[in-house]
This record gives sequence, C-alpha cells and structure tokens, in this order.
Amino acid sequence: MKKKFISVMLMTTMVAALATGCGNSASAASTVDLNSMSVDEIAAKAKEEGKVESVGMPDTWANWGETWQGITNTYGLAHTDTDMSSAEEISLFKTEGKDATKDIGDVGQAFGPVAEKEGVTLKYKTSNWDSIPDWAKDDDGDWIIGYYGTMSIIVNNKIVKEAPTSFEDILNGDYKVAVGDVASATQAQYAVLAAAIAYGGDESDIQPGLDYFKKIAEQGRLDLGEFTQARIEKGEVGIAFLWDYNALGYREQFVQNNAAADFTVCIPSEASIQSGYCTILNAYSKRPYSAAMAREYILSDQGQINLAKGYAKPVRDVTLPEEVASKLLDDSQYANARMVADQDAWDTTAKTIGSLWQEDVIAYAK
Repeated sequence: MKKKFISVMLMTTMVAALATGCGNSASAASTVDLNSMSVDEIAAKAKEEGKVESVGMPDTWANWGETWQGITNTYGLAHTDTDMSSAEEISLFKTEGKDATKDIGDVGQAFGPVAEKEGVTLKYKTSNWDSIPDWAKDDDGDWIIGYYGTMSIIVNNKIVKEAPTSFEDILNGDYKVAVGDVASATQAQYAVLAAAIAYGGDESDIQPGLDYFKKIAEQGRLDLGEFTQARIEKGEVGIAFLWDYNALGYREQFVQNNAAADFTVCIPSEASIQSGYCTILNAYSKRPYSAAMAREYILSDQGQINLAKGYAKPVRDVTLPEEVASKLLDDSQYANARMVADQDAWDTTAKTIGSLWQEDVIAYAK
C-alpha cells in the first residue's frame, strides 16, 4: 500500500528542512522547454532515453501497474518505482538536484503548489490540456491532477446488520468505527473534515467533526487499533473511513480472498470531501522527455480509463467502458461531495488537528 497518507504538518516540516543542507541541489532547474515541442518530438527523444523512474506510483495504487505497462508498450520505456510519501518525493527531487535519479512523482493535491514553490517541477501541459479542468492544473503545467477520490465508508455486512449510509446512521450504530491515526494520516484527517462539513463546519472550523467522533469515542466504539487492510478484512471493525478508491479496491481483494466476504461501500449522504493527486515532473530529471510522455499517457483517454479501473475518479471527462463504469459507485452517491474550498485554511487547520484529536476525542475513548 502506498504511503501517501502523511500529515500536512509533517509536510511543512519536511519541506522547510529542504532549505538547509541541500548540497547536491542544482543552481537552476532544467532548461528543457517541453511546452514548445510537439508530442511526436518529445516521444522520439523519450525513446532514446529508454526508461522512466517514478516515485510514489507503485503498481498496486490506482492501477498504476497497467498504466506503466501501457507506457512501456507505447513508448518503449522501461519502468521502476520507489514508493514514498508526497513530502518525501519533493525532498528527494530537491536534495538530489543535478544528480537526479527519478523523473516523475505523484503527490497529494496540496503538495503540487509546494513542489512548484520549491523549484523542483518541470512544466508540461500535455496534448489534452484544454479538457483538464482549471482547478486541476497549474497555469503552465508545473503540476496536473490526474485523478481524485472521495471520503467513503466501507461496511462489513457480516458485523453490521443494517449498513449505514450517513454519518448519523453511524452515530446511532453499535459497531466499532475505524478512522486511522489523525495525528499523522492525511486520509484520517479528511475523514474528520468530512464529518465537520456534514455538521456545519468547514476547513477553518473542524470542531463539529471532532465533536462527532468524540461521541463515538464516549460510546466506546472508536477503534484504536492499527489501521490496516488486514484488520478490516478480519472483521475487527464494523466500518472504516477510506478514500473511495481504496475502499472499493479493498472490497475487491476481500472477495478474491474469500468468496463469502460481504462488504459495501458508500459515500456519506450528508456530505463528503474530495481530494486529488497530481503528477510532478522532476525539474532536474536526466530523462525529461520520458517523464513528459508518462504524464501524456496518464492524461490520455486510456490512462484515465486505467485509473478508473483502479477505482479512482479520472480528472478528465472520458467515456468509460461499461465493464469499468459498472464497478464504480453511482454518480448519485457524490451529490453532496465537494473539493476543499479553502486550501490555505485547511493547511492551517491540519497543523493542529493531531493535538486537537488527542485532546477532544482520544481523551474520551473508552
């Protein structure tokens, strides 16, 4: 499982540390102007480079494996990945500098502008630029969101007699609820934000979400064990909060492991929060054309379909094959879901959410 769920607080600390002791950093980013070249010109040079090395894009996350195979088949590029968190990706790009070993990374939505600010991004808009929503891209292509997820709940129907479809249903249940480590996991933090929005809060007011989970903790229903796929599969919790692509992927794996497994996934009806992941091309890459063609493929129709096969929501409005579309949740589930409306406010809130979680929720757990 990809270790993407690093807190914004840790992100801030790690990125700030980049300013000190980066002895290997190049004095300037790559001078390659990808946006002045045609796709065919870039592809020809990529084939000469022969390979692309990624970070934070392992085969098992969002069906990256099929995408990398497609890139190999289409452009003749060999591929390897090193899994790491968003902040670690940015740190690696900057500390290696002119000695870069990696070419492209996939970082959380909030980290794209951070990477650009740190000067580690290479601009490339892709040939599908005009069909990418404005909210999902930097003006010059320093970062582009390829897919996004929505906070959902996965329900073990062997434990939960009547599957909840809302935060209120969960509050009135009698089963264990797993959220994860809010102090360090971005996925868990977004679960709290989703609950806050459901009860009148927002990015700058997380208290309604904390109050919600405090009630569950006071009932003795907040699971404090390690937040793992294995524990969910074993039936140690009734429900868990996960990004929808993780929840749907887990469910598929559970059924593959045990045909009798019975899990449902839904988006809480009152409200939910969405967040994307964006590609960043390493400004210091020794294989900039291969990095560009990897992004080109990811934003192509087939690349977007591949992500949907991994249960992620493609950022472009592409027509999905019926066998792919049928595996996803119905669009009606997302009626009350939205993207972060105020990223600056949320970044500020996320810096203290860990300590607030301890004081306002964990302290009341039974």
